[in-house]
Amino acid sequence: MARNLDIALLRTFATVADQRSMTRASERLHLTQGAISQQIARLEGMVGDALLLRDPRGLRLTPAGERLLRRVRPLIAANDEIWSEIEGGVASGPVRLGLPFDLVGPCFASALKDYCEAFPRIDLSLTCASSPDLLDLIGEGRIDIAVVEEEAGSASGETLAIDRLVWVSARAGQAPLRSPMPISLVAETCVFRPAVLAALAQAERASRMVFENGGLDATRTMVRMDMAVSAWLATTVPADLDIVAPDAGLPPLPSYAITLHRADSARGAAFDELVRTLREAMARPRLAA
Repeated sequence: MARNLDIALLRTFATVADQRSMTRASERLHLTQGAISQQIARLEGMVGDALLLRDPRGLRLTPAGERLLRRVRPLIAANDEIWSEIEGGVASGPVRLGLPFDLVGPCFASALKDYCEAFPRIDLSLTCASSPDLLDLIGEGRIDIAVVEEEAGSASGETLAIDRLVWVSARAGQAPLRSPMPISLVAETCVFRPAVLAALAQAERASRMVFENGGLDATRTMVRMDMAVSAWLATTVPADLDIVAPDAGLPPLPSYAITLHRADSARGAAFDELVRTLREAMARPRLAA
């Protein structure tokens, strides 16, 4: 006798697995926490095994949960795609996007606003993190689509653009002249950090990290106050900051590819439209600083 899976239960399970919290999942799904718990219990009863366990950092998947989650995502995507076709091709459903901190404003803010207005039935959620963290998230199935920065010579994914990494300082700033030179990066996992440190080491230029893990706004403030130098892609440098001139004696930095990564389960009109939007956003002319 055929047995049928309940897509609503599977969607709840996948959301709890992604959020690692029934409370956050209830907020995403607009259900009470009690309803979430009941649905997970019902699904565990159907499969005959525990799917989630609690640990100090939140919920985690059991081996049975990991196996089920791998099979669940394509089913949810197929369900959403079928309903989109039934409803006349209108893109709908949840889409989880990941972007680096420095690309959100200058590259994608306007395009994402247009995307949300054009497809009001798509539930877009945005995660901002460093590129290495975003690659981990998409590998873990916690986001559907990510745009990341990778060194041009070793980039994976679909290349949307190539940009040069540059040293950035305050207008007429003195920070690039100090020794050791103070450096501020957005996060310890910043994708530019290894290249920056390697270039300085090769040039035998003394430096010290003065601020990390404070976020993009904090780093920008440090640079504006002439308390540190940073390294950004040329087309993301704010107009009120300077790209340090080559004659300042700082070593050259490599170019980076801006690449798009899409999870295997991210299929359907909602994902296709977002990929198209991201490609078009990067294809638009952008003013280099």
